[in-house]
Amino acid sequence: MKQVFSKAEENMKKTLNALSKEYIAIRAGRANPAVLDKVLVDYYGVPTPINQIAAVSVTEARTLLIQPWDGSILKEIEKAIQTSDLGINPQNDGKFIRIIFPALTEDRRREIVKDVAKLAEEAKISVRSTRRDSIETLKKMKKEAEITEDDLKQAEKHVQDLTDSFCKKIDNMSDEKQKEIMSI
Repeated sequence: MKQVFSKAEENMKKTLNALSKEYIAIRAGRANPAVLDKVLVDYYGVPTPINQIAAVSVTEARTLLIQPWDGSILKEIEKAIQTSDLGINPQNDGKFIRIIFPALTEDRRREIVKDVAKLAEEAKISVRSTRRDSIETLKKMKKEAEITEDDLKQAEKHVQDLTDSFCKKIDNMSDEKQKEIMSI
């Protein structure tokens, strides 16, 4: 029974970590190198993250500076950023690439807040799916007489409490991110 609980908790933690990474990558008007984490550059035929082939730094509040270690891939980095779904235009000066993030409009902020809420809902669906799988496993254990009816009821309550706890954490993360976006 403890295996079921620990597996459920582990899966829920993974969901929370994945949501956290998604939120870090959301562009909220400030320059954040994490927005480039999903952009892959064709580096000698191998899709490679930008942070593995260049130094990425924040020079001003809304400006990222990308300095490739190999100057010959500057064009590939620029192309990868342009074709990504980030909606930003890199500026190539021959040695560096600058990315200037425009200030967010009220409408854009609202769109981002909707995306944040959607990601939170997807995370909660994942947590609930983990709960469902755990309860099914517990019911199989009851059917095979590994646990009693009382143990099953107690275990279901424990799994539900775990689910509620993680859903509350997801809601808190979502609320914080939404406040951050709307306060910029």
